[in-house]
Amino acid sequence: MKTATRPCFKIVSALAIGILFSAFAGAAIRLPAVFGDHMVIQRDKPVIIWGWAVPQEAVTARLAGQEARSTAGADGRWQIVLPAVIAGAGPLELTVAGSKSAPVVLKDILAGEVWLCSGQSNMEFWLASTFSSTPEVLRADDPMIRLFNVPKKTSAVPLSDVEAKWMPCTPKTAASFSAVAYYFGLELHNRLGVPVGLIESAWGGTDIEPWTPPAGFAAVPETRPYLAAAEKSTAAYRTALAKMMPAWDSWVRDARTALAGAGTIPDKPAEPDNPFDSPQTPTALYNGMIHALVPFAIRGAIWYQGENNRNDCLAYEKKMEALIRGWRTVWQEGDFPFYYVQIAPYYYAYNREIPDGDVPDFLRLPLLWEAQANVLRLPHTGMAVITDITELMDIHPRNKKEVGQRLALLARAKTYGETGLVSSGPLYKSMALENGKIRVSFDSTGSGLMIGDGPGLRWFEIAGDDHIFYKAIAEIDGPTVIVHSPRVAAPRAVRFGWHQMAVPNLFNKEGLPAGPFRTDRW
Repeated sequence: MKTATRPCFKIVSALAIGILFSAFAGAAIRLPAVFGDHMVIQRDKPVIIWGWAVPQEAVTARLAGQEARSTAGADGRWQIVLPAVIAGAGPLELTVAGSKSAPVVLKDILAGEVWLCSGQSNMEFWLASTFSSTPEVLRADDPMIRLFNVPKKTSAVPLSDVEAKWMPCTPKTAASFSAVAYYFGLELHNRLGVPVGLIESAWGGTDIEPWTPPAGFAAVPETRPYLAAAEKSTAAYRTALAKMMPAWDSWVRDARTALAGAGTIPDKPAEPDNPFDSPQTPTALYNGMIHALVPFAIRGAIWYQGENNRNDCLAYEKKMEALIRGWRTVWQEGDFPFYYVQIAPYYYAYNREIPDGDVPDFLRLPLLWEAQANVLRLPHTGMAVITDITELMDIHPRNKKEVGQRLALLARAKTYGETGLVSSGPLYKSMALENGKIRVSFDSTGSGLMIGDGPGLRWFEIAGDDHIFYKAIAEIDGPTVIVHSPRVAAPRAVRFGWHQMAVPNLFNKEGLPAGPFRTDRW
């Protein structure tokens, strides 16, 4: 056996030496995939460029007439910061050259607005699967919009790169890209008149915890146990792996003997399950699909997720906070904008036997809506309400155009300062008791309240001290709604849209729906 392996060892050694020689001789400079031909760099922000070279090699980067230098560390990693570039400059070339390496030249670079677009299946939902998809796909032909789609990947450790590339927006590339992200980017491009780069990093059916970096869990005390549990399961996996190594060594020995003598190869020993093979393990998707993008400059992020965390109810608020604070921490760009979708009404199966003290299934989604609304307390956040954009028997509503445009409304008003723009539907503000009725006040009423359809307002309920809610009569009175019921003489609380299948019809006159709410904490 020893003599048989020596030639192989020599071949492998020679190959390794050849690769190492080639690296030193040229083409040793390497950039992560997020830097490539056709990319969009964030305008008006310093351009952070990084990559790998020969250890201690001097590296120079040139872009838009600016130049900066750095030296690779002992691990070969280098980072260079170039001055900000204004929109309209371009197409540009980025040249990165090493003192011992051939230069890397990237072409057709635009300066504009860059957004990270993440979440689960409703963010991943393809443009080709939406309403009127054929003409919409055919119209998706704009070289000023660039798409970067991160492939699905889990990892136990933060990865330094992903297998993706920037592509100009064409019917072919847009068809299998996120519809919400595309319509969001298209609206921004049309309104701002600048190039837009969209980075999609989404995975259907995933929880929020795997997208969250350790820094996020650490920042929110209520979420720290999720990281601790992942670390504990990882330690258990390593212990189990160590215990099975003798059996694995025996199998390798017996398999080699069988191969040498044409014998029967024994079955491999069972391996323990690696928790990070699952896309639901906390940090697994941050490690595999987000970390490699940091610190590529972005304007902000849009997020469409929550269906998988429906049963978290109010606890989802802290999980969202951990995600947002975590991403803002690792990017080190301050409190960048984070706009998200309050998920749509949907018929989740219910009427199951409810354990004492548990939440009925049909109320779990409203509690998640409340958790999502509570996240608005964080700076530079915004929420798109889509109670009117639903297919109650399909968890994937196909009208993604309106969803993307509502997210763009938030960005236009809050990020880009477009004046006179109403970017949200009515959101609950306060209530007051008035002679057996309750007057409800709202923020974001715009130019006034209106009924979206039907003869009257739907999905208002009212209750007294007995905590029993009855269907209520609701009437618009200026910027408020007056709610009452002949069955509740002394009302104490109002609920609106408080059911997983509620499709209410209260809007502002700008056509944006009111968010579900409750005034009680029963």
